[in-house]
Amino acid sequence: MELAKAYSHKEVESKWYRRWIDSGAFAPAKGAGAYFSVVIPPPNVTGSLHMGHALNNTLQDILCRYKRMDGYRVLWVPGTDHAGIATQNVVERRLAEQGLTRAQVGRAKFIERVWAWKEEAGNTILRQLRALGVSCDWQRERFTMDEGLSRAVREAFVRLWEDGLLYRAERLINWCPRCKTALADIEVVHEETDGHLWHIRYPLADDPSKALIVATTRPETMLGDTAVAIHPEDERYREFIGKKIRLPIAGRVIPLLADSYVDKEFGTGALKITPGHDFNDFEIGERFGLEKISIFDADAKIDAAAFLSRGEGGEWIERYRGQDRFAARKLIVAELKEKGCLEKTEPYRHAIGHCYRCQTVVEPYLTPQWFVAIKPLAEPAMQVVRDGRIRIIPEGWSNSYFAWMENIKDWTISRQIWWGHQIPAWYCKSCDAANIIEAGGGEYLLGKEAHPIVARGTPESCPKCGGKELVQDPDVLDTWFSSGLWPFSTLGWPEQTEDLKAFYPTSTLVTGFDILFFWVARMIMMGLKFMGDVPFRDVYIHALVRDEQGQKMSKSKGNVIDPLDIMNQYGTDAFRFTLAAMAAMGRDIRLAEERIAGYQNFVNKLWNAARFVLMKRSEVSVTEVRSDRALAGADLNFAERWIRSRLATTIAQAREAADAYRFNDYANVLYQFTWHEFCDWYIEMSKLALNGTVVADADRSRRILAELLEQILLLLHPLMPFVTEEIWQVLGENRRSIMVQAYPRSEPAWIDGNSEKQMEFLMGVVRAVRNLRAEMNCPPGKEVKAIFHGPEADLAFLRSQEPYLRLLSRVGAAEYAISGERPKGAATAVIGATEIYLPLGDLINLDEERARLTKEIRKFEEEFSRVQKKLQNNDFISKAKEEVVRKEREKAGQYEEKIRTLNLSLTRIEKAQSERS
Repeated sequence: MELAKAYSHKEVESKWYRRWIDSGAFAPAKGAGAYFSVVIPPPNVTGSLHMGHALNNTLQDILCRYKRMDGYRVLWVPGTDHAGIATQNVVERRLAEQGLTRAQVGRAKFIERVWAWKEEAGNTILRQLRALGVSCDWQRERFTMDEGLSRAVREAFVRLWEDGLLYRAERLINWCPRCKTALADIEVVHEETDGHLWHIRYPLADDPSKALIVATTRPETMLGDTAVAIHPEDERYREFIGKKIRLPIAGRVIPLLADSYVDKEFGTGALKITPGHDFNDFEIGERFGLEKISIFDADAKIDAAAFLSRGEGGEWIERYRGQDRFAARKLIVAELKEKGCLEKTEPYRHAIGHCYRCQTVVEPYLTPQWFVAIKPLAEPAMQVVRDGRIRIIPEGWSNSYFAWMENIKDWTISRQIWWGHQIPAWYCKSCDAANIIEAGGGEYLLGKEAHPIVARGTPESCPKCGGKELVQDPDVLDTWFSSGLWPFSTLGWPEQTEDLKAFYPTSTLVTGFDILFFWVARMIMMGLKFMGDVPFRDVYIHALVRDEQGQKMSKSKGNVIDPLDIMNQYGTDAFRFTLAAMAAMGRDIRLAEERIAGYQNFVNKLWNAARFVLMKRSEVSVTEVRSDRALAGADLNFAERWIRSRLATTIAQAREAADAYRFNDYANVLYQFTWHEFCDWYIEMSKLALNGTVVADADRSRRILAELLEQILLLLHPLMPFVTEEIWQVLGENRRSIMVQAYPRSEPAWIDGNSEKQMEFLMGVVRAVRNLRAEMNCPPGKEVKAIFHGPEADLAFLRSQEPYLRLLSRVGAAEYAISGERPKGAATAVIGATEIYLPLGDLINLDEERARLTKEIRKFEEEFSRVQKKLQNNDFISKAKEEVVRKEREKAGQYEEKIRTLNLSLTRIEKAQSERS
């Protein structure tokens, strides 16, 4: 077997992933022993692979492959989330293309269509994840609405109900008029928006000549005002306390209240109270027993019935009937102005809540919903983080977790959509006749006083009256309810399965910070509640993947990088290695294609190094290498002792970084060892042993090369699975997959500080000679004379390693002097206490080089001047993009450094000419 001249990632990747699956390599090993289990953050069934998925799953796969090789029984459970609102929106759009709505289709048929769509197109992202090389156990794939997980959801709901942690009540909730469903607080995205503050006259009921000026950002909701409040210590309004106010337009008489919640500094210090459309006003309304008027319908349009039902009348009701809330705002502002009630309008920037799915402005809406009483669940979930039973990494995110959990509010878990887990609660048509309203198409609306019958299965009759006509609650559960059960429901809960016993609690959760509260906190609460134990030991929170300018990727900006395109062009291994190498803890990734191309070069470097080793291995078999352990020999030469020491240190550093989730350090330490130490230095030095220039066992040197290559492949496999497997298999016939081999362990006895120190010195000398040659424009193939002045020990070492010095720096003749006069007319460098001299007359033609340098300096000075003029132009600085300006400044710095370097070289030439003359 041999390696092709060039690495073909497309051919290798498709071949090995299929073989891994067919061999069952992704399933956990049987037997006892330590386990490492991970459940995938289930991507939405509507999704397709994006950079966030790519980073998240690459990091998980690195951990799983590393732990699998380290002897753990590894289970990585894949699956997808049914994504209630998102999936329903997709299918509704498809219906709209056919001129249909879900109401026209009906609930049962609509659900059938969603399942059909899910089977047809819903698993795209899982197929795409395979391209990333993830080692999930696909035999255990789960879906949040499969039969087993549906049973878990019903069980969890019923137990919460039985324990008094579930209730149904009319509360003010976040409502999306587009999706027509309730949203939890965390599903509302607040965005700073430029708006207005309207100052409105609210006259006293008994003396219209006097009025309070109320400032508001939402004049349309004044139709639902039931009070005005001021701060009790506000001297401006003390005389008004206890008075009545006549509401403009509606004419409703409302009280003036004193409440310490009011901010005296905001607006005018007088606050309109609308308990039916503002969360803070709702709390004030509860304290004072105020009426809650819901002036909008589910579409956020003015609901005339809200006024007519309470006996209010007037042409204003018809004027605003059915008006969208923002259209109503314009009309109301115009009417206030016409009636002289609008004092002034001023610009005002404030945060407005939007639906996290469709970005529609959310409306506080009064409606009956199901809630989880969250405080009893939140306190234990905070305690397990405080006492270290769960580690959040980086630790700084713990503060965000505590801040949110300490202020957590009851969780709204009901959603007014059809796709999802329908709430397992029923209502008796006989007992609850007044609260059950037929809405057509087999659907019902339920009043706030309805009495639920909660059960694990469909009840046959009403436990109270024995009635047979029962109606199931039409709402479905929040998607995050089922996702919150994911770590144990995927393992078979509520059944006590072998998987549940063997792999719970799971080991590590890798996730983004954006779902720390959406999902992570809820899994912790649910795990403690139903399993009596934490759902995972570690939570590793990775950062965002941004574009190379640090901008968040978005279709509107046109800066989205498609992972599939990247993998197709550069190969999956290069892409994975890039993500890991840039995944510094707590720092966003700025992804640039040149970085990926750079790591593609690394893959090719490894491939070419393997080709060299295979070529030099001759008749030595891999079996001999593995059993003989040539690196364990006692009579190794200097280069072999050094590389063995560096290998032992690298293994220890790699393990330490992987265990600590320092993925960037893990990748970079292996990059450094593989490219710069093994390829750039040791392979070159080994050539002298192989050709007999240095005294060594050539056969052993071949075995050492092969053994080093094997160790590098094993170390790199979790990061670059495909190329390492391909090379691994070519190193021997009928080998077991590299992914089930043992991960290298460091040999402390191999660490040789003296050899590493000496090699650092040798490398410093070689680099110095190379730099001097480059600065003096010496032809690469030309051998040069080198003169070394320094301590006896350093010179003795250089003399003993002169073959390496000659090979690596193209030194032809070398002289060593402990003392004496220094050479004149020479390029010089200093490494430690050793001085290096390269006689310039031996290197170059001094006259020609002086002319060349003078010309080069002139050219770069012109370029530097051109850039400087641009940077001194205020129009350019103010109008050009920040990135363009940054690049010009970088260019100026580079030109300045180049001019400095060239002048140094010119000075050397002039000095040498002076000394020769």
